[in-house]
Amino acid sequence: MAEPPVLEVGRVVKAHGIRGEVVVEAVTNRPERFAAGAELQATDRTFVIRSATIQGGPDPLGRPTRTRWIVGLEGVATRRDAELLRGTVLYGEALGELPDEDEVWVHELIGADVVGLDGTALGRVAAVEANPASDLLVLEAGGLVPMVFVVEAAPGRVVVDPPEGLLDL
Repeated sequence: MAEPPVLEVGRVVKAHGIRGEVVVEAVTNRPERFAAGAELQATDRTFVIRSATIQGGPDPLGRPTRTRWIVGLEGVATRRDAELLRGTVLYGEALGELPDEDEVWVHELIGADVVGLDGTALGRVAAVEANPASDLLVLEAGGLVPMVFVVEAAPGRVVVDPPEGLLDL
């Protein structure tokens, strides 16, 4: 049986407080990733979630208002321990549900060729950066393309319709 795919869940931004908590910039829309007892992997270590709260709290309807979480991890007890995790990318196994056909996975975008509506090559995706207004495709050449301009995404190829001048340097 094949191993389930491992997906990027978030990145440790900084330490929070003095009890070993960290701020995680999430790239997932699945809050259960941060439930007590959930496991997340880093390159060389597995972490178990001790506690997690949305930074800033939910809106009046209970929806997350930000993509940042304050997370306590088992085995990370001091601010110094937490500071050593800055920049750590956290991963989790796929949760087993079929994605919505309109859903785009970050790991599928990395390395994809970006083209305009007319087929003009615009670059290759180096990263996807979380941004409050719209996540950003970070191109290898340094350009940024807001996800709102993505009109089609398929494995290895992303078609965008950016406004004129967006990628001019």
